[in-house]
Amino acid sequence: MERNPLGRSGYEISAIGLGCVTFGREIDEDASYRVLDYALEKGITLFDTAEIYGGAQSRLDRAEYLGFDEVREVAHEVSSSERVLGRWLKSRGSRKDVVITTKFLVSRLEGSITQMLEASLERLNTDYVDIFELHAPDPSIPLDEIIAEMSGLVDAGLTRVIGCSNHTGAQLREALDVSASHGYARFEVTQPLYNLAIPDAEEDLFPLCESEGVAVTPYSPLAAGFLSGKYTQDRSQYPKGSRFDILPDHADIYFSDRSFRVIDKLRSRSEELGTPMVKLAMAWVMSHPTVAAALIGARTTAHIDNALEAYELGMVAGLRADLAE
Repeated sequence: MERNPLGRSGYEISAIGLGCVTFGREIDEDASYRVLDYALEKGITLFDTAEIYGGAQSRLDRAEYLGFDEVREVAHEVSSSERVLGRWLKSRGSRKDVVITTKFLVSRLEGSITQMLEASLERLNTDYVDIFELHAPDPSIPLDEIIAEMSGLVDAGLTRVIGCSNHTGAQLREALDVSASHGYARFEVTQPLYNLAIPDAEEDLFPLCESEGVAVTPYSPLAAGFLSGKYTQDRSQYPKGSRFDILPDHADIYFSDRSFRVIDKLRSRSEELGTPMVKLAMAWVMSHPTVAAALIGARTTAHIDNALEAYELGMVAGLRADLAE
């Protein structure tokens, strides 16, 4: 599989990354190991996780924000994604073969950013991560303080590269300026939401990343499964165990008249071309020249095959533009 530059860091990442959010939340440990083994076998070496990804957090957040405490996760382990990935790394001895990204939220800090990373390292059974990202912007702590501490983590060897997720172009610009003015390590990678249903990053964020040499690793190319066409506007009919069943508030992101028009068009082109909707949707993301690695979620090895076939499929400019209208 093609390897692409990780910003200006000198490191490289595989053109497809595996999002590990499902581990312990939607799939159990055995299924997670099968997915990880298969991904590595197929040349996918970028694995993305976060402290907040866990069956326990998922259930507690649903109870707090949506008002019902019903078990829908496969496990109730805190930070299960990092823990499962860490146990897999230890059992396979594969740490040097992979690139690990983990992330933190300022709102969940208990102590320092350094302490949060150290806790992630313990769960991941490793001495360092390759990429450590600010999961979302947060004005409660001055940005220069956040970047100063993250830069110190690079100096300490606890992470090779720092980056951010869910930042707008203006927010990334501010972060780059802070690093330049203080001599801190800069964000070499950014992880936006980007898909046919929500393509905003293409105009807002991508031009800055191109000019500044920041790697783009978008997540949710299938819009949390929405672009598979399996959902209708009836919110009471989510498939059991699906992302929207586990996290019903995802519907607020994607359920709009525009998004369902996207589904209709995607389905029409799928039938005309004889290519599954999921492969067209993933190919649309993967084929953008600014994308260094598309992060895909997988509950089975078949989901990885779909992503690999989408990557090989590519997309001509005319079809990209047609689907984006």
